[in-house]
Amino acid sequence: MRVAQPKYIMDVDKIQQIPKAEREKLKQITDKFVFRVNEYYLSLIDWNNPNDPIRKLVIPNEGELSEYGRWDASDEDTNYAAPGCQHKYSTTALLICSEVCGAYCRYCFRKRLFRNDVKEAMSDVDPGLDYIAKTPEINNVLLTGGDPLILATKKLRYIIERLRSIDHVKIIRIGSKLPVFNPMRIYEDEELLNLIREYSTPEHRIYIMAHINHPVEITAEAKKAFEALHDAGAIVVNQTPVLKGINDDSDVLAELLDKLSWAGVTPYYFFINRPVAGNNDFVLSLEEVYNIVEEAKGKTSGLGKRVRLSMSHTSGKIEVLAIENGKAYLKYHQSRDGHYGRFMVLDCPKDAAWFDDLPGNEQYWEPPKKKVETVVSVNEMPDMPQKKKRKAAMN
Repeated sequence: MRVAQPKYIMDVDKIQQIPKAEREKLKQITDKFVFRVNEYYLSLIDWNNPNDPIRKLVIPNEGELSEYGRWDASDEDTNYAAPGCQHKYSTTALLICSEVCGAYCRYCFRKRLFRNDVKEAMSDVDPGLDYIAKTPEINNVLLTGGDPLILATKKLRYIIERLRSIDHVKIIRIGSKLPVFNPMRIYEDEELLNLIREYSTPEHRIYIMAHINHPVEITAEAKKAFEALHDAGAIVVNQTPVLKGINDDSDVLAELLDKLSWAGVTPYYFFINRPVAGNNDFVLSLEEVYNIVEEAKGKTSGLGKRVRLSMSHTSGKIEVLAIENGKAYLKYHQSRDGHYGRFMVLDCPKDAAWFDDLPGNEQYWEPPKKKVETVVSVNEMPDMPQKKKRKAAMN
């Protein structure tokens, strides 16, 4: 029987299932990036399988030390309207209220948050809340980070009460992996459930934006957390990137879609993994992701087929409608510049993994003014296609 609240482990040397020589190698990664996992989530790993997907999700890998690429692939630094608050799309604000995650997923597109030299999340959320209060076009707010559900319930109550006092905020969303990483934090915290019960009403719902990457994560404990959230009045949806070596298999994604639907969790987005520094081991080409997703949708019900395949690009959220015969058929699902619904047809090279890799993409958007990021030199990227070398040198 598992303990009610699992013990957290922040020293990779304490995971005895990993051979000592490998743990020594991993320390150079955990010296650079935070490592955090718990006993419950570790129990989902099949240690006899070197390709176990849960292991790959949370155990560091040497590829993280490669700094090719950018730390902020979607230029989030250009979206800040107040400290800790992003306002990219007119009706939506992001409140980055936690720099701590329950799980530090190794592919994370906000890996920069877990470097010692970066400070984006704010312990003081008041500047962001004040900005939201004085900006009437914002009708929904996403609490993100990090993981907001790692915060003390008292702090969450303060944030949610402030948001519910703002008449124009109709929807509150909470992005979290805790429903599958530490489900006990949810179903055993009656104070948290009462908070959701109080402020997720038929008129103004609270949405939990779950981060469930693989069907192995949907355990009896996770289902109990889903049920507790549903009973409290929250709506639970799921979003996950399609990740090389973890869920890049149509049978795995179909099983994920089925299990989510059966548990009453709406499949919301499959994402193209953002190409940030240190996560190249998880990146697939656009064509590979599209084909895997379409095959998976063909194996599931209409409920599973609701999922959309998207890229969260600098210019907006771009839906991948089709990739066929060397062409990418795309549409702006959200747009920084108000180009919602704009349809695009672009050449799609076999190795293209991001919107910027598609020739001619520049005609559809204008890069925002942004800070200069450091990337490695072209000479340090011998195995990269020449096209990507040129882009890296230009960034």
